[in-house]
Amino acid sequence: MHKRRIITLAIAILALVLGILYALYQGGNSNNNSALPNQQGGNNSSMLPNAPPKVDPIAEQLKTMSLEEKVGQLVIVGTDGYEINENTQRLIQTYHVGGFILFQKNIRDTQQMLDLVNSLKKTNAINETPLFLALDEEGGRVSRMPADLQKMPTSQKVGKQNNPDLANRVGEILGQELKAFGMNVDFAPVLDIFSNPQNTVIGDRAFGSTSELVSELGIQTMQGIQAQSIIPVVKHFPGHGDTTVDSHVGLPKVEYDLERLKNFELIPFSNAIAQDADAIMLAHILIPQLDPDYPASFSKTLITDILRDDMGFEGVVITDDMTMGAILENYEIGQAAVKSLQAGSDIVLVCHDFAKEEAVLQAILTAARTGEISTGKIDKSVYRVLALKKKYALSNQSVESVDVQKINAKIAKLYEDYPALK
Repeated sequence: MHKRRIITLAIAILALVLGILYALYQGGNSNNNSALPNQQGGNNSSMLPNAPPKVDPIAEQLKTMSLEEKVGQLVIVGTDGYEINENTQRLIQTYHVGGFILFQKNIRDTQQMLDLVNSLKKTNAINETPLFLALDEEGGRVSRMPADLQKMPTSQKVGKQNNPDLANRVGEILGQELKAFGMNVDFAPVLDIFSNPQNTVIGDRAFGSTSELVSELGIQTMQGIQAQSIIPVVKHFPGHGDTTVDSHVGLPKVEYDLERLKNFELIPFSNAIAQDADAIMLAHILIPQLDPDYPASFSKTLITDILRDDMGFEGVVITDDMTMGAILENYEIGQAAVKSLQAGSDIVLVCHDFAKEEAVLQAILTAARTGEISTGKIDKSVYRVLALKKKYALSNQSVESVDVQKINAKIAKLYEDYPALK
Protein backbone atom coordinates (compact mmCIF):
# COMPACT_ATOMS: atom_id res chain seq x y z
CA MET A 1 0.00 0.00 0.00
CA HIS A 2 2.78 2.32 0.89
CA LYS A 3 4.63 1.34 -2.28
CA ARG A 4 1.56 2.14 -4.42
CA ARG A 5 1.33 5.64 -2.90
CA ILE A 6 4.96 6.28 -3.72
CA ILE A 7 4.37 5.23 -7.35
CA THR A 8 1.28 7.46 -7.63
CA LEU A 9 3.13 10.42 -6.17
CA ALA A 10 6.06 9.87 -8.55
CA ILE A 11 3.69 9.80 -11.54
CA ALA A 12 2.02 13.02 -10.37
CA ILE A 13 5.38 14.77 -9.95
CA LEU A 14 6.50 13.55 -13.40
CA ALA A 15 3.28 14.81 -14.98
CA LEU A 16 3.72 18.17 -13.28
CA VAL A 17 7.30 18.48 -14.53
CA LEU A 18 6.30 17.51 -18.04
CA GLY A 19 3.47 20.05 -17.95
CA ILE A 20 5.84 22.83 -16.87
CA LEU A 21 8.35 21.89 -19.58
CA TYR A 22 5.59 21.85 -22.23
CA ALA A 23 4.32 25.25 -21.13
CA LEU A 24 7.82 26.71 -21.29
CA TYR A 25 8.32 25.19 -24.75
CA GLN A 26 5.07 26.68 -26.06
CA GLY A 27 5.84 30.09 -24.57
CA GLY A 28 9.24 30.11 -26.23
CA ASN A 29 7.72 29.32 -29.62
CA SER A 30 5.11 32.05 -29.17
CA ASN A 31 7.80 34.65 -28.46
CA ASN A 32 9.82 33.51 -31.44
CA ASN A 33 6.80 33.70 -33.73
CA SER A 34 5.89 37.22 -32.60
CA ALA A 35 9.38 38.38 -33.43
CA LEU A 36 9.15 37.11 -37.02
CA PRO A 37 6.97 39.53 -38.97
CA ASN A 38 6.83 37.28 -42.05
CA GLN A 39 5.34 34.30 -40.17
CA GLN A 40 1.67 33.87 -39.35
CA GLY A 41 0.65 36.03 -36.43
CA GLY A 42 4.01 37.80 -36.40
CA ASN A 43 3.35 41.34 -37.62
CA ASN A 44 4.77 43.29 -34.69
CA SER A 45 8.09 44.48 -36.08
CA SER A 46 8.76 46.46 -32.92
CA MET A 47 9.61 43.14 -31.19
CA LEU A 48 12.70 42.80 -33.38
CA PRO A 49 15.62 43.93 -31.23
CA ASN A 50 18.00 44.35 -34.20
CA ALA A 51 15.58 45.76 -36.79
CA PRO A 52 17.23 48.64 -38.70
CA PRO A 53 15.49 52.01 -38.29
CA LYS A 54 13.33 53.11 -41.22
CA VAL A 55 15.24 55.67 -43.30
CA ASP A 56 13.46 58.70 -44.78
CA PRO A 57 15.43 59.48 -47.97
CA ILE A 58 14.06 63.03 -48.17
CA ALA A 59 15.07 63.80 -44.60
CA GLU A 60 18.50 62.32 -45.35
CA GLN A 61 18.85 64.53 -48.44
CA LEU A 62 17.89 67.59 -46.40
CA LYS A 63 20.80 66.89 -44.04
CA THR A 64 23.27 67.09 -46.93
CA MET A 65 21.97 70.36 -48.41
CA SER A 66 23.57 73.74 -47.86
CA LEU A 67 21.43 76.71 -46.87
CA GLU A 68 21.88 78.14 -50.39
CA GLU A 69 20.59 74.91 -51.91
CA LYS A 70 17.59 74.87 -49.59
CA VAL A 71 16.67 78.48 -50.31
CA GLY A 72 17.00 77.88 -54.05
CA GLN A 73 14.33 75.19 -53.86
CA LEU A 74 11.86 77.78 -52.55
CA VAL A 75 12.00 79.92 -55.69
CA ILE A 76 10.79 79.35 -59.26
CA VAL A 77 12.06 81.89 -61.78
CA GLY A 78 11.66 82.93 -65.39
CA THR A 79 14.30 83.36 -68.06
CA ASP A 80 14.78 85.69 -71.04
CA GLY A 81 15.00 84.72 -74.69
CA TYR A 82 15.01 81.46 -76.59
CA GLU A 83 18.23 80.07 -75.12
CA ILE A 84 19.84 79.95 -71.70
CA ASN A 85 22.22 82.81 -70.95
CA GLU A 86 24.68 83.81 -68.22
CA ASN A 87 21.87 84.87 -65.89
CA THR A 88 20.11 81.54 -66.34
CA GLN A 89 23.32 79.67 -65.60
CA ARG A 90 23.89 81.78 -62.50
CA LEU A 91 20.37 81.06 -61.24
CA ILE A 92 21.03 77.32 -61.60
CA GLN A 93 24.68 77.03 -60.60
CA THR A 94 24.97 79.71 -57.90
CA TYR A 95 21.44 79.95 -56.53
CA HIS A 96 20.30 76.34 -57.19
CA VAL A 97 16.77 77.53 -58.06
CA GLY A 98 13.94 75.04 -57.72
CA GLY A 99 12.56 75.55 -61.20
CA PHE A 100 11.73 77.68 -64.23
CA ILE A 101 8.54 78.91 -65.83
CA LEU A 102 8.43 79.54 -69.59
CA PHE A 103 6.38 82.15 -71.42
CA GLN A 104 5.61 82.95 -75.04
CA LYS A 105 8.75 85.11 -75.09
CA ASN A 106 10.74 81.89 -74.59
CA ILE A 107 9.03 79.87 -77.33
CA ARG A 108 9.64 80.34 -81.06
CA ASP A 109 8.80 76.86 -82.35
CA THR A 110 8.64 73.22 -81.28
CA GLN A 111 12.33 72.34 -81.78
CA GLN A 112 13.57 75.52 -80.10
CA MET A 113 11.28 74.97 -77.09
CA LEU A 114 12.49 71.38 -76.76
CA ASP A 115 16.13 72.50 -77.02
CA LEU A 116 15.58 75.13 -74.31
CA VAL A 117 13.98 72.64 -71.92
CA ASN A 118 16.74 70.11 -72.54
CA SER A 119 19.46 72.72 -72.00
CA LEU A 120 17.93 73.76 -68.67
CA LYS A 121 18.02 70.13 -67.57
CA LYS A 122 21.58 69.65 -68.80
CA THR A 123 22.78 72.77 -66.99
CA ASN A 124 21.03 71.62 -63.82
CA ALA A 125 22.84 68.26 -63.89
CA ILE A 126 25.35 69.70 -61.39
CA ASN A 127 22.55 69.80 -58.80
CA GLU A 128 21.18 66.73 -57.07
CA THR A 129 17.60 68.01 -57.25
CA PRO A 130 15.85 68.17 -60.65
CA LEU A 131 14.00 71.29 -61.75
CA PHE A 132 10.33 72.13 -61.77
CA LEU A 133 9.68 73.07 -65.42
CA ALA A 134 6.38 74.91 -65.58
CA LEU A 135 3.92 76.53 -67.97
CA ASP A 136 0.61 78.32 -67.69
CA GLU A 137 -1.24 75.92 -69.99
CA GLU A 138 -4.94 76.33 -69.35
CA GLY A 139 -6.32 76.21 -72.89
CA GLY A 140 -7.88 79.12 -74.73
CA ARG A 141 -6.03 82.44 -74.49
CA VAL A 142 -3.70 81.22 -71.74
CA SER A 143 -1.42 78.91 -73.67
CA ARG A 144 2.35 78.84 -74.20
CA MET A 145 2.54 75.99 -76.70
CA PRO A 146 4.26 76.58 -80.08
CA ALA A 147 2.04 77.73 -82.95
CA ASP A 148 2.21 74.38 -84.76
CA LEU A 149 0.15 72.77 -81.99
CA GLN A 150 -3.61 73.25 -82.18
CA LYS A 151 -5.17 75.45 -79.52
CA MET A 152 -7.14 73.79 -76.75
CA PRO A 153 -10.64 75.09 -75.88
CA THR A 154 -11.27 77.61 -73.12
CA SER A 155 -12.40 76.36 -69.73
CA GLN A 156 -15.59 78.35 -70.23
CA LYS A 157 -16.49 76.28 -73.32
CA VAL A 158 -15.66 73.10 -71.45
CA GLY A 159 -17.86 74.30 -68.59
CA LYS A 160 -20.83 74.88 -70.91
CA GLN A 161 -20.77 71.19 -71.82
CA ASN A 162 -20.98 70.30 -68.11
CA ASN A 163 -19.39 66.93 -68.82
CA PRO A 164 -16.91 65.49 -66.27
CA ASP A 165 -15.52 62.99 -68.80
CA LEU A 166 -14.78 65.83 -71.21
CA ALA A 167 -13.02 67.85 -68.49
CA ASN A 168 -10.89 64.85 -67.59
CA ARG A 169 -10.00 64.31 -71.23
CA VAL A 170 -9.03 67.98 -71.60
CA GLY A 171 -6.75 67.61 -68.56
CA GLU A 172 -5.13 64.53 -70.07
CA ILE A 173 -4.34 66.33 -73.32
CA LEU A 174 -2.94 69.35 -71.46
CA GLY A 175 -0.75 66.96 -69.50
CA GLN A 176 0.34 65.16 -72.67
CA GLU A 177 1.37 68.46 -74.25
CA LEU A 178 3.69 69.31 -71.35
CA LYS A 179 4.97 65.75 -71.07
CA ALA A 180 5.91 65.73 -74.77
CA PHE A 181 8.43 68.52 -74.11
CA GLY A 182 9.76 67.03 -70.87
CA MET A 183 8.07 69.63 -68.68
CA ASN A 184 6.46 68.65 -65.39
CA VAL A 185 4.28 71.44 -63.88
CA ASP A 186 1.10 72.99 -65.24
CA PHE A 187 -0.21 76.08 -63.47
CA ALA A 188 -3.77 74.92 -64.08
CA PRO A 189 -6.67 74.37 -63.71
CA VAL A 190 -8.36 77.61 -62.67
CA LEU A 191 -10.72 77.04 -59.72
CA ASP A 192 -11.95 80.63 -59.62
CA ILE A 193 -15.72 81.05 -59.83
CA PHE A 194 -16.65 83.59 -62.50
CA SER A 195 -19.20 85.50 -60.43
CA ASN A 196 -18.48 89.03 -61.66
CA PRO A 197 -19.14 89.72 -65.38
CA GLN A 198 -16.82 92.75 -65.21
CA ASN A 199 -13.88 90.51 -64.28
CA THR A 200 -11.75 90.48 -67.43
CA VAL A 201 -8.65 88.84 -65.92
CA ILE A 202 -10.56 85.58 -65.28
CA GLY A 203 -13.45 85.65 -67.75
CA ASP A 204 -13.39 82.59 -70.02
CA ARG A 205 -10.57 81.04 -67.99
CA ALA A 206 -13.19 79.85 -65.46
CA PHE A 207 -15.38 76.79 -65.91
CA GLY A 208 -18.47 78.64 -64.75
CA SER A 209 -20.27 80.74 -62.19
CA THR A 210 -21.26 78.12 -59.59
CA SER A 211 -19.10 76.41 -57.00
CA GLU A 212 -20.55 73.00 -57.94
CA LEU A 213 -19.66 73.25 -61.64
CA VAL A 214 -16.20 74.67 -61.02
CA SER A 215 -15.49 72.01 -58.39
CA GLU A 216 -16.55 69.05 -60.52
CA LEU A 217 -14.94 70.08 -63.80
CA GLY A 218 -11.89 71.63 -62.18
CA ILE A 219 -11.12 68.49 -60.22
CA GLN A 220 -11.65 66.28 -63.27
CA THR A 221 -9.21 68.45 -65.24
CA MET A 222 -6.74 68.32 -62.34
CA GLN A 223 -6.95 64.53 -62.26
CA GLY A 224 -6.52 64.29 -66.03
CA ILE A 225 -3.29 66.29 -65.76
CA GLN A 226 -2.11 64.13 -62.85
CA ALA A 227 -2.78 60.98 -64.89
CA GLN A 228 -0.01 62.09 -67.28
CA SER A 229 2.48 62.43 -64.40
CA ILE A 230 2.33 66.21 -64.65
CA ILE A 231 1.90 68.29 -61.48
CA PRO A 232 -1.24 70.46 -61.59
CA VAL A 233 -1.27 73.68 -59.57
CA VAL A 234 -4.85 74.77 -58.88
CA LYS A 235 -5.39 78.53 -58.68
CA HIS A 236 -5.97 81.33 -57.57
CA PHE A 237 -6.61 80.83 -53.82
CA PRO A 238 -8.80 82.07 -52.17
CA GLY A 239 -10.66 82.97 -55.39
CA HIS A 240 -10.11 85.59 -58.10
CA GLY A 241 -13.55 85.37 -59.72
CA ASP A 242 -15.20 88.45 -58.22
CA THR A 243 -12.54 91.09 -58.84
CA THR A 244 -12.50 94.01 -61.26
CA VAL A 245 -8.85 95.06 -60.90
CA ASP A 246 -6.35 92.94 -62.87
CA SER A 247 -3.63 91.86 -60.41
CA HIS A 248 -1.09 92.07 -63.25
CA VAL A 249 -1.61 95.83 -63.03
CA GLY A 250 -2.84 96.66 -59.52
CA LEU A 251 -3.94 95.11 -56.24
CA PRO A 252 -7.55 93.83 -56.28
CA LYS A 253 -9.57 94.29 -53.11
CA VAL A 254 -12.71 92.36 -52.16
CA GLU A 255 -14.93 93.04 -49.17
CA TYR A 256 -15.63 89.47 -48.08
CA ASP A 257 -15.87 87.97 -44.63
CA LEU A 258 -14.85 84.41 -43.82
CA GLU A 259 -18.41 83.09 -43.96
CA ARG A 260 -18.81 84.30 -47.54
CA LEU A 261 -15.52 82.69 -48.58
CA LYS A 262 -16.36 79.37 -46.94
CA ASN A 263 -19.79 79.25 -48.56
CA PHE A 264 -18.61 80.14 -52.05
CA GLU A 265 -15.04 80.91 -53.20
CA LEU A 266 -13.31 78.29 -51.04
CA ILE A 267 -15.58 75.38 -52.00
CA PRO A 268 -13.68 74.32 -55.16
CA PHE A 269 -10.36 74.50 -53.32
CA SER A 270 -11.72 72.53 -50.38
CA ASN A 271 -13.04 69.85 -52.73
CA ALA A 272 -9.74 69.74 -54.62
CA ILE A 273 -7.86 69.24 -51.35
CA ALA A 274 -10.16 66.35 -50.53
CA GLN A 275 -9.23 64.85 -53.93
CA ASP A 276 -5.47 65.05 -53.29
CA ALA A 277 -4.51 68.36 -54.86
CA ASP A 278 -0.70 68.54 -54.99
CA ALA A 279 -0.19 72.29 -55.09
CA ILE A 280 -2.17 75.52 -54.76
CA MET A 281 -1.31 78.97 -56.15
CA LEU A 282 -2.04 82.05 -54.05
CA ALA A 283 -3.71 85.12 -55.52
CA HIS A 284 -2.57 88.71 -55.03
CA ILE A 285 -5.91 89.75 -53.55
CA LEU A 286 -6.45 91.97 -50.50
CA ILE A 287 -9.34 90.95 -48.24
CA PRO A 288 -9.41 93.68 -45.56
CA GLN A 289 -11.95 91.93 -43.32
CA LEU A 290 -9.49 89.05 -42.91
CA ASP A 291 -6.15 90.85 -43.29
CA PRO A 292 -6.09 94.63 -43.84
CA ASP A 293 -2.32 94.75 -44.43
CA TYR A 294 -1.29 91.91 -46.71
CA PRO A 295 -2.75 90.20 -49.81
CA ALA A 296 -3.50 86.48 -49.72
CA SER A 297 -0.10 85.74 -51.26
CA PHE A 298 1.63 86.68 -48.01
CA SER A 299 -1.12 86.73 -45.41
CA LYS A 300 -0.64 84.39 -42.45
CA THR A 301 -4.38 84.51 -41.85
CA LEU A 302 -5.17 83.24 -45.34
CA ILE A 303 -2.27 80.80 -45.77
CA THR A 304 -1.65 79.28 -42.33
CA ASP A 305 -4.88 79.89 -40.42
CA ILE A 306 -7.35 79.16 -43.23
CA LEU A 307 -5.62 77.11 -45.95
CA ARG A 308 -3.33 75.06 -43.73
CA ASP A 309 -5.17 74.78 -40.40
CA ASP A 310 -8.87 75.11 -41.25
CA MET A 311 -8.81 73.41 -44.66
CA GLY A 312 -6.08 70.91 -43.81
CA PHE A 313 -3.90 71.41 -46.88
CA GLU A 314 -0.48 69.79 -46.48
CA GLY A 315 0.76 70.14 -50.06
CA VAL A 316 2.92 72.78 -51.72
CA VAL A 317 1.74 76.39 -51.61
CA ILE A 318 3.13 78.73 -54.27
CA THR A 319 2.60 82.44 -54.84
CA ASP A 320 1.45 84.01 -58.06
CA ASP A 321 4.17 85.96 -59.86
CA MET A 322 5.78 88.47 -57.52
CA THR A 323 6.68 90.76 -60.44
CA MET A 324 3.02 91.57 -61.06
CA GLY A 325 1.78 95.11 -60.50
CA ALA A 326 -0.22 94.08 -57.43
CA ILE A 327 3.11 93.55 -55.63
CA LEU A 328 5.54 95.93 -57.31
CA GLU A 329 3.23 98.92 -56.99
CA ASN A 330 2.63 98.37 -53.28
CA TYR A 331 5.49 96.39 -51.68
CA GLU A 332 9.23 95.82 -51.88
CA ILE A 333 9.61 92.51 -53.71
CA GLY A 334 12.33 90.99 -51.49
CA GLN A 335 10.46 91.67 -48.28
CA ALA A 336 7.20 90.49 -49.85
CA ALA A 337 8.89 87.18 -50.66
CA VAL A 338 10.22 86.82 -47.11
CA LYS A 339 6.82 87.71 -45.68
CA SER A 340 5.15 85.10 -47.89
CA LEU A 341 7.39 82.30 -46.63
CA GLN A 342 6.92 83.44 -43.03
CA ALA A 343 3.15 83.39 -43.58
CA GLY A 344 3.21 79.76 -44.71
CA SER A 345 3.91 79.55 -48.44
CA ASP A 346 6.55 77.13 -49.77
CA ILE A 347 7.56 78.58 -53.13
CA VAL A 348 7.86 82.15 -54.35
CA LEU A 349 7.28 82.64 -58.08
CA VAL A 350 9.36 85.39 -59.74
CA CYS A 351 8.73 85.29 -63.46
CA HIS A 352 10.54 88.29 -64.92
CA ASP A 353 13.69 90.42 -64.58
CA PHE A 354 16.91 88.83 -63.36
CA ALA A 355 17.57 91.73 -60.97
CA LYS A 356 14.26 91.08 -59.22
CA GLU A 357 14.87 87.32 -59.15
CA GLU A 358 18.27 87.84 -57.57
CA ALA A 359 16.82 90.37 -55.10
CA VAL A 360 14.28 87.80 -53.93
CA LEU A 361 16.87 85.03 -53.57
CA GLN A 362 19.23 87.34 -51.65
CA ALA A 363 16.44 88.57 -49.38
CA ILE A 364 15.39 85.01 -48.49
CA LEU A 365 19.00 83.97 -47.92
CA THR A 366 19.61 86.91 -45.60
CA ALA A 367 16.38 86.22 -43.69
CA ALA A 368 17.35 82.56 -43.33
CA ARG A 369 20.86 83.40 -42.10
CA THR A 370 19.62 85.89 -39.51
CA GLY A 371 16.78 83.67 -38.29
CA GLU A 372 14.08 85.99 -39.61
CA ILE A 373 12.86 82.86 -41.35
CA SER A 374 13.43 79.95 -38.97
CA THR A 375 15.46 76.88 -39.89
CA GLY A 376 12.43 74.75 -39.09
CA LYS A 377 10.28 76.68 -41.55
CA ILE A 378 12.92 76.43 -44.30
CA ASP A 379 13.30 72.68 -43.78
CA LYS A 380 9.55 72.05 -43.70
CA SER A 381 8.99 73.85 -46.99
CA VAL A 382 12.01 72.26 -48.69
CA TYR A 383 10.79 68.86 -47.50
CA ARG A 384 7.41 69.47 -49.17
CA VAL A 385 9.13 70.55 -52.40
CA LEU A 386 11.45 67.54 -52.47
CA ALA A 387 8.58 65.18 -51.64
CA LEU A 388 6.53 66.50 -54.57
CA LYS A 389 9.48 66.16 -56.94
CA LYS A 390 10.03 62.60 -55.74
CA LYS A 391 6.32 61.72 -56.05
CA TYR A 392 6.34 62.68 -59.73
CA ALA A 393 9.81 61.20 -60.36
CA LEU A 394 11.27 64.42 -61.78
CA SER A 395 14.59 64.02 -63.56
CA ASN A 396 17.13 65.85 -65.72
CA GLN A 397 16.59 63.37 -68.55
CA SER A 398 16.34 64.96 -72.00
CA VAL A 399 13.55 64.35 -74.51
CA GLU A 400 14.73 63.53 -78.04
CA SER A 401 11.77 64.72 -80.12
CA VAL A 402 8.15 65.85 -80.02
CA ASP A 403 5.44 64.12 -82.05
CA VAL A 404 3.36 67.17 -82.98
CA GLN A 405 1.07 65.20 -85.30
CA LYS A 406 0.13 62.79 -82.53
CA ILE A 407 -0.85 65.61 -80.16
CA ASN A 408 -2.75 67.50 -82.88
CA ALA A 409 -4.65 64.33 -83.77
CA LYS A 410 -5.87 64.04 -80.18
CA ILE A 411 -6.94 67.68 -80.12
CA ALA A 412 -8.69 67.33 -83.49
CA LYS A 413 -10.56 64.26 -82.20
CA LEU A 414 -11.63 66.25 -79.15
CA TYR A 415 -13.25 68.91 -81.38
CA GLU A 416 -14.75 66.19 -83.57
CA ASP A 417 -16.39 64.55 -80.56
CA TYR A 418 -17.46 67.89 -79.05
CA PRO A 419 -18.13 70.36 -81.94
CA ALA A 420 -19.47 72.97 -79.50
CA LEU A 421 -15.92 73.47 -78.19
CA LYS A 422 -14.87 75.21 -81.41
